[in-house]
Amino acid sequence: MSEFTLKYRKDNGGTAPLTNWGMDSEYGVLRDVLIGPVDNFSWRTGNASARRAERLGMQFDHKVAEVQHAEMLDAYRHAGINTHLIPADNSLPYQIYGRDSSVMTPWGPIVTQMYSPWRRGEWVPIVKKYAALGIPIYDVITAGSLEGGDFMVLEPGVILCGYSGERTSPQGFEQMREWVEKEGWEVKGYQFDPFFLHIDVLVAMLAEKLAAVCVDAVEPELIQWFKSRNIEIIDIPFPQVLELGVNVVALGNDRVMLPKANTGLAEKCRAHGLEVIDPDISMITPGGGGVHCMCQPLRRDSVLQS
Repeated sequence: MSEFTLKYRKDNGGTAPLTNWGMDSEYGVLRDVLIGPVDNFSWRTGNASARRAERLGMQFDHKVAEVQHAEMLDAYRHAGINTHLIPADNSLPYQIYGRDSSVMTPWGPIVTQMYSPWRRGEWVPIVKKYAALGIPIYDVITAGSLEGGDFMVLEPGVILCGYSGERTSPQGFEQMREWVEKEGWEVKGYQFDPFFLHIDVLVAMLAEKLAAVCVDAVEPELIQWFKSRNIEIIDIPFPQVLELGVNVVALGNDRVMLPKANTGLAEKCRAHGLEVIDPDISMITPGGGGVHCMCQPLRRDSVLQS
């Protein structure tokens, strides 16, 4: 067990990667995952997805959300993945989206700063959870906002981070970039419209050198950047973005978790030889987040050492 600290990061870089926790890609075999609790979840109209659900007259049913959340946890466990739950706090209705309050790196998690007022307290239970697990915190964002849905350990040596100026601000992005670049990694920034919540509704890594991207909703420059890294793109139609259809989790060993409603991407994944695990989370996604939003990987196998 590592000694818990709020700042494991070395100011001038050279921070040692953690041995028992951490990740160097979005697609290495997932061993441990942190999941947000469903206990106090309710839809809040602070994002485009939730406002759309309200406009369409959809009704939230907490009992259905609880059942779907439990089925998703079972899907992880059946895939051989250890699940860890963030402690529930009845003042925090969006804790279920456990991706956002921290981001995992090879050197430990970064505790982020949330944009929405009803999410700003999420740093407290996340710090308590890391302390209980004995995972040292790399550092804590103090400049502006940064949320985990905008942050991806794309592949070894490369972070992709979106920023809309809201959920992730230029100031939060720049603070994180300075830290990571001192460790010798590249940080690719991508600015986008805040309508899209986070970049993980537009982009997802499915496996090594394979990504799902809504080509119509991103700038050509980002597509060219992916191609320059020899990453194959599966194009996702824009209507599926509104249903959180790109919000998926690579489990490693050519397996991917995605929402049951996303049959289009499921077919394309199978055509690429991937095994699809597809829990029904249709009562959760209208709140503004899918399976990727609900999880924070704690430990993935290093793809550099495999």
